[in-house]
Amino acid sequence: MTQQCDRPAAVMSTSVDRISEGDGLFPASPRPGAAPRCLLALLLCVSLLPAVTALVEGLYCGTEVCYDVLGVSREASKAEVARAYRQLARRYHPDRVKRGEAGAEGETPESAHQKFLLIATAYETLKDEDTRRDYDYMLDHPEEYYQHYYTYYRRRLAPKVDVRVVILVTVCAISIFQYYSWHNSYNDAINYLMTVPKYRIQATEIAKQQGLLNRTKEKGKNRRSKEEIREQEEEVIRDIIKNKIDIKGGYQKPNLSDILLCQIVLFPYYLTTYLAWYASWVYRFTLCREEYGDQEKFFIIRRYMRMSQSQFDSMEDSLKQTFLEKQLWIKDNYESYKKEQEEEMKVKMATDPRMKRYRRWMKNEGPGRLTFIDE
Repeated sequence: MTQQCDRPAAVMSTSVDRISEGDGLFPASPRPGAAPRCLLALLLCVSLLPAVTALVEGLYCGTEVCYDVLGVSREASKAEVARAYRQLARRYHPDRVKRGEAGAEGETPESAHQKFLLIATAYETLKDEDTRRDYDYMLDHPEEYYQHYYTYYRRRLAPKVDVRVVILVTVCAISIFQYYSWHNSYNDAINYLMTVPKYRIQATEIAKQQGLLNRTKEKGKNRRSKEEIREQEEEVIRDIIKNKIDIKGGYQKPNLSDILLCQIVLFPYYLTTYLAWYASWVYRFTLCREEYGDQEKFFIIRRYMRMSQSQFDSMEDSLKQTFLEKQLWIKDNYESYKKEQEEEMKVKMATDPRMKRYRRWMKNEGPGRLTFIDE
C-alpha cells in the first residue's frame, strides 16, 4: 500500500519538472542578475514616458517644451517670459540673420526663421494665463491625450469677442431695422389715406373748423408762395389724419414697446403678468364658477378664431355685438357659426359674377398659358 501511494507522487513530480522546463511552454528561470537589469530598464522607461507623451506634434511647441525654448522655468512670471522672448527674438530674427548683424553662430536664414516661429509660438502660449494653464496641465497629465487636443483647438478656434456682446449688437440691429420698417409702412398707409377722398374731405373739414386752413392775405416779406401754402395745408391734413384715424394691423403706428429689444427686456414683466392673469382666471372661472364678463367672452371668441388682439380690435363693434348675441364663447355655438359662415362663403363664391368670370378664365386660359390676341 505504501509503495502504491508513493509512485504517483514521483510521477507527478517528474511531470511538473518537464512542464516547467521543457518544450518552451513556460520560460526557463532567469539567470542571476537579469531581474535587476530588467527592472531598472522598466523604471527608466516609466520615468521618461510622461516627458515623451506629454509633447504632441502639432500642439503648442510640438516636441519642444515651451519653457525650454524661451529658457525660463515653469515658475517664471509674465515679465520674465516677455524679457526672454524679446532677447531671443532679436537674436534669431530672420532679417538680422540675413544682414549678418548679431545673428546666432551657424544659423542660416531658414533655420533662424523656423527658430523664430518656435520662439513666437512659445511666447504666445506662455503669455496668456488660460493657455499657459492648459499647457501646464498637459505637461502634468500626459495620459489625457484626446483631452489635450480638444482643449487646444477649442481655445484656438473660440471667438475673441464676447458672445454676449455679439448677441446684444445683433438684437439692437434687428430692433432698429424693425422699427424703421414699421415706420415706413405707417407713413405709406398715411400717404395712401391722404389720397382717399373720403378721409381727405373729412380732414379738410376738421381743419377748417379749427381755423387751420384760413388763408389770410400776407404782404411784404412775410408773403409766401402758393407752393409753400399748399405744402403747409398738406401737412395740416396729414396731421389730422394721423390723430383721428387709428390704423390697426401691419400698418399701425410703430411703438417702441413692440420692438425685439424692448420685448426681451420686458419679458420677465410679461411673464409675471401672464402667470398672475392665468392664476386669477383659474380661481375665478374654474374654482369659484363665476360667470364670464364681456372681456372674458371676447377673449374666448378671439381664441377660437385664432386672431391676434390687434386684428380683433380692428373689427367693427356691430360684429362684436353679434358674437355676443350668438354666444360664440360656447364651443358648440362657435362651431355652428363657423359652418354657417363657410356655407355662406361657398354660396357667395358660386353666385358672384366676378368669381364666375375668374373660374371661367382659369378653365379656358389659366395662368400658365400663352395667348396671342390682336387688340
